[in-house]
Amino acid sequence: MPTYIVVGMQWGDEGKGKVVDYLTRKADLVVRHQGGNNAGHTVVVDGKQTILHLLPSGILHENKVCVIGNGTVIDPAVLIEELDTVEAGGAKVEGRLFISSSAHIIMPYHKLLDKGQEKFRGKNRIGTTGRGIGPAYADKADRFGIRMCDLVEPEVFKEKLADVLQYKNMMLEKLFDEKPLSYDAICEEYMAYADRLRPFAADTVAIVHEAIEANSRIVAEGAQGAMLDLDHGTYPYVTSSTTLASGACSGAGFGPGDVRGVIGIVKAYTTRVGEGPFPTELFDDAGKHLSSVGKEFGATTGRPRRCGWLDCVQLRRSVQVNGVTHIVLTKTDVLGSIGPISLCTGYDIDGKVTRDFPIRIADLEKVKPIYEQMPGWDEDLSACTSWDEFPENARNYFSHIEKVLGVPVAIISVGPGRKQTVDRVDTFA
Repeated sequence: MPTYIVVGMQWGDEGKGKVVDYLTRKADLVVRHQGGNNAGHTVVVDGKQTILHLLPSGILHENKVCVIGNGTVIDPAVLIEELDTVEAGGAKVEGRLFISSSAHIIMPYHKLLDKGQEKFRGKNRIGTTGRGIGPAYADKADRFGIRMCDLVEPEVFKEKLADVLQYKNMMLEKLFDEKPLSYDAICEEYMAYADRLRPFAADTVAIVHEAIEANSRIVAEGAQGAMLDLDHGTYPYVTSSTTLASGACSGAGFGPGDVRGVIGIVKAYTTRVGEGPFPTELFDDAGKHLSSVGKEFGATTGRPRRCGWLDCVQLRRSVQVNGVTHIVLTKTDVLGSIGPISLCTGYDIDGKVTRDFPIRIADLEKVKPIYEQMPGWDEDLSACTSWDEFPENARNYFSHIEKVLGVPVAIISVGPGRKQTVDRVDTFA
């Protein structure tokens, strides 16, 4: 059982990119199993920042095998731009990057439909990135999808595009008053993408299982966070795929019996981007501190993130639905000099106290958080290299999170760099 799944425990933006990059030093293969370029993973190596949207966050480690699994949806233009960027930075991807032939492709009509649907929703908009992710997953379920194996076979692609474009153009014209897309223009554009990506297309399930059979260590990486999961998130303010640990099995092609651990990434406070209820959201000086010191802006869209105190009611639900074995705390350095720190351990809904995360959005919108307050610290955590170097109040805060969630805090991140990471428990033990 050599596989470890890395999962975001909140609404995304927990720092999964840094953690996967850090864990990759002890791994052999990294597989991105879900999502599209609607999420960005930021990796900092020797002070240089790289933002990845589709490439696995282990791509900057030399000689590590990287896989984009069948559960992803791929915008070829974005992927090619990323490939060019990392190769220009000195990374060699040939022979160690493999893209699932079963992964679905984002098409131009997906982006137009995404924006049109958001406009149609009006005040009930979801807050999507407009990058066509939802419509691409919808086409996958509707059996209208075009996959990587289709893209790299010109005649197959042209035939499939001809079948679907007439239908999509009708939707664009009749429902959203858009001009029809040109079949010839799409073919020309996407055949150029196919030429660039063809060498990477592969049966990635076979590659993953070769690694499993060799007892190689695998890290599975998803996008977004548990509260954006299509089934267990704050529906309808969610993404269009399975963001939970269980999604890694179908999105990468291995079974539950191949999983040894689930590593949950928890930001030391809470943020979310886009619409939807957010029980612990702050609008005071503490919220401004988290936003400015934490540089809370989306890596993909640049949108400001909403900030709030840590929500342990929400996190307990994430622990339950993901089967988390270890927690990684990120951005702990942001809490320095903020004053007393609050964390939510219960919800008051219409006068009734609960520690269970509500299903109905209407209930979630009525939540009054029940807070426990703990003393903060003024010390700078960014240079800490061991548990003993943390100030007592910081250690107490981290330990209390462990107690409330019932899961050990294995790694503590004190900054964006690889070296700004404190190992407390060996996650691979």
